[in-house]
Amino acid sequence: MSHIAGEPGTQDFVEVRLPAAGAYLSVLRTATAGLAARLDFTLDEIEDLRIAVDEACAILLQQAVPGSVLSCVFRLVDDSLEVTVSAPTTDGRAPERDTFAWTVLSALAGKVDSSVADDRTVAISLYKQRGAGPGPA
Repeated sequence: MSHIAGEPGTQDFVEVRLPAAGAYLSVLRTATAGLAARLDFTLDEIEDLRIAVDEACAILLQQAVPGSVLSCVFRLVDDSLEVTVSAPTTDGRAPERDTFAWTVLSALAGKVDSSVADDRTVAISLYKQRGAGPGPA
């Protein structure tokens, strides 16, 4: 069971669970592109989101417990897509926000956040709104 704040309700909700290994990230990139296309995101917005999801997963995989499961939850709300990737980690530390990777995430996704659960599962959430333009630099 993944850590989801609240029930999905009537909004579109997709969860993908896969091994926490870089070889499987192409599955998430494809799912991200498909769901963003459903919301009529532009090709540039879709590509930005694909890269952002990839980058968020790369950050998590650096500290993921070997052999664990990476969870990716997509919530489609009106003209926005929220993507939350999470994985159990060895150290339970939130990603540093003053890194180049975090800056890239913020620029690509618009709004980025992270959290750490009691069981050391780290989550990174990306929130992209259609037509919002690039996020803050």
